[in-house]
Amino acid sequence: MKYEHINQLCDLVRETSFAIHRYLRHGHLEKIYENALAHRLRQQRLEVTQQYPLSVHDEDGTLLGEFYADLFVDKRLVVELKAVRTIADEHVAQLLGYLRSGRLETGLLINFGSPVLQVKKYLMSDFVA
Repeated sequence: MKYEHINQLCDLVRETSFAIHRYLRHGHLEKIYENALAHRLRQQRLEVTQQYPLSVHDEDGTLLGEFYADLFVDKRLVVELKAVRTIADEHVAQLLGYLRSGRLETGLLINFGSPVLQVKKYLMSDFVA
């Protein structure tokens, strides 16, 4: 199955995030959770890039600007972290923009800021049913 390995990777990131949330709880700055997740994923021998640069181009190829995804895992999973009360529509739009700009298929939006960890998975695909 095409998504089996990416699903395993997402499960691993989700489980690691739960362990961090159990230990640190909510109340820290986003950067603390970013560093913790990157550290623990690297301990599991995954390739993790923090503040991964993504470029936005116009139709004609002109560079419009760059932004940075919090984590890029295993060269194919964008992880956007938040430390807010709850995930908002603009957070989802941000992650979807990262996926579109990076021409990437899978992303996780993880919020450490609430008493209950929030993890949402998003897929971008050319497939139309």
